[in-house]
Amino acid sequence: MTEANPYQLAQVNIGRLKAPLDSPQLKAFVDNLDPVNADADNADGFVWRLEGETGDATDIAVFGDEWLIINMSVWRDTNALTAYMYQGRHREMLARRREFFERVQEAMVALWWVPAGHRPTVAEAESRLLHLRTNGPTPYAFTLRTPFPARGAEQFTAPAIPDDLGCPA
Repeated sequence: MTEANPYQLAQVNIGRLKAPLDSPQLKAFVDNLDPVNADADNADGFVWRLEGETGDATDIAVFGDEWLIINMSVWRDTNALTAYMYQGRHREMLARRREFFERVQEAMVALWWVPAGHRPTVAEAESRLLHLRTNGPTPYAFTLRTPFPARGAEQFTAPAIPDDLGCPA
């Protein structure tokens, strides 16, 4: 991070599990959580990731749905996040995501700029995802396919989001 960029990139992605975490179907996913997280922790541009009591975020509730799991992290910028996502173990697990997670129609990934040093909350992540589902990509919540620059990030506030846009149980 430089003085010219007082923002860092927050990302959240959630997934709807196909089976319980302790099931044989999800064994490969669970076995790779620690190594994939360690790779992220050591990646160039990595800043922070959400962790629960288990060292990952699988025990942290999102949208009040026990079948959803959350991954949230902060990166220097989109280039750093992209470089990590599409290499090594993370790329291998990403290619296998359909083995572990249901296909869903609504947005399950959102990006947004945060002031350097800010650590987003789950409620903040839920708000960004709901905004993206309602409005499509905007400076408040966007995707890697439709990114927005960090400048002016603090000036954008989200409009009201309908209550019925959470993930269905």
